[in-house]
Formats: sequence, structure tokens, C-alpha cells
Amino acid sequence: MNVKRYVLGLLVCLQFFSSLPIPISIKMDRNVIKRTVMMFPILGLIMGGIMGSLLVCLNEWTTLSSLALAFIVWVLPIILTGGIHLDGWMDTCDAYFSYQDKEKRLEIMKDPRAGAFAVLSIIVLLSARFLFIYESMRVDSLLLAAMIGIIPFFSRMIMGILMVTGKTAKEEGMAHYFKQHTSPVLLLTYLVPYFLIAVMFFWLLPEMADLLLLFTFAASLLTLWIRRQTIKWFGGITGDTLGASVEGAETVLWLIVWLSAYTGMA
Repeated sequence: MNVKRYVLGLLVCLQFFSSLPIPISIKMDRNVIKRTVMMFPILGLIMGGIMGSLLVCLNEWTTLSSLALAFIVWVLPIILTGGIHLDGWMDTCDAYFSYQDKEKRLEIMKDPRAGAFAVLSIIVLLSARFLFIYESMRVDSLLLAAMIGIIPFFSRMIMGILMVTGKTAKEEGMAHYFKQHTSPVLLLTYLVPYFLIAVMFFWLLPEMADLLLLFTFAASLLTLWIRRQTIKWFGGITGDTLGASVEGAETVLWLIVWLSAYTGMA
């Protein structure tokens, strides 16, 4: 196993999909791109680990209110990603709500200007997510930190599966560039971190095992639904629809956390 390639793949992940400064130039050959896609779930775990650890530290060592903690958890992913996935959400919603044909929707998606539907969609998305996060603050901080840690893991895993297995809408762009250098076989590597997470939950946090299974079921349904709908609406995946899938998936998972807090599952 060439560890260097995996490290380079993770660094490319950080360069492309985060705002963390990685001031090195990496040659993008086929092997590095494959490792980059394989590192998507690890990138999610890194981001989730940062957010979960920060929540525990702030909860233990400060007197910040639940509202302040919720705001930090809400805004930190935007800071860590530089809003790259939110941009994809806005472009995708702008294109979808135009109710044009597939070709016109792709043109709208490429337009750098934000339309009314883009603005409205991001307001609804972020408002709903803040509600879910704030009302989930009733959950024990360690348990909530564990949930925060795996939400980005699942959303990046969904992005990777869609990128590798989905049909691309056009023969250009980021989605096509990454897809042409990958194959479905590499998705088997996603089972390794998932298995380790499952062992941790069933062993150390058995009270959270049901929620992990619920996340898994929801992520599977979301992946199948997004694959089908992107072909129907846009002719396939694009970089923007992949970004939208990350934001949409994370909001759905936060909805599950919110409902779990109310029902006593968490």
C-alpha cells in the first residue's frame, strides 16, 4: 500500500472541499484522484471531529448558552467548507425551480448570478438546519458530539457514491473530471471507516446504535433518490448537484437527530 498516495488524496480533498490552507502543489494523476475519492468519508470524519470536539470543549469549559452553542455548530461547517457546497445547493435550486428543460437548467446552473430561488432555498435550508441543531442541544453533549462527528461522514460518502456511480450530465466540469478516473470498486473502501464507526457505536455508545442504523437507512434512500432525480431533472450529476447532495443530506440527518431528541432515541 502506497501511503503517500492516500495522504496526497486527503490533501487534495482538503484543497478542493475545505477552506483549510494547504499551500502545496499536487500533481493530479489517476492514482491521486482515485485516492481523493476514497478519502471523502475521511474528510467528513475530520470535519465532524473538529465540530464535535469543539462542542464538547465549549460545553465543558465555557458558560455559553444553548443558543450560542447551536450557532457555532451551525456556522462552523460553512467556515470549514468555505461555502462550496452551499453554492452548489443554490445553483441547483435555481436551475430546478426554473422549470425549464434539462439543457436550459444546465445553463442556469452555470450562471454565476444568484436568482430569487437560490436565495429563498438557502434561507429555508439554513433556517431549518439551525432549528434542528438548536433544539437538539437538549441531548447529552458527548452523544451529540458523536452524532455531529458522523453527519459529515455520511454526507461525503453519499457524494462519493453519486460521483462514482452516477451518470454525468455533461462531458466537462469537476464531476466528469473525477468520475473518469474512478471505478465503483473503490467504493468498497468506504466500508472500512463505516465498520470502525459501527464497532465504536455498538461497543462504546450502544444507546446510539439505533440512530446509526437510522442514519445508514436514510443515507441509502437519499443516495438512490438523488441518483434518479438528477437524471430526471438535469440529465445526470454535476459538481453543483453533488454539492447540493451534501447540504441536503446533512439537513435530513439533522432532522433525524432533532426527531430523535423529541422521541427519546437520543
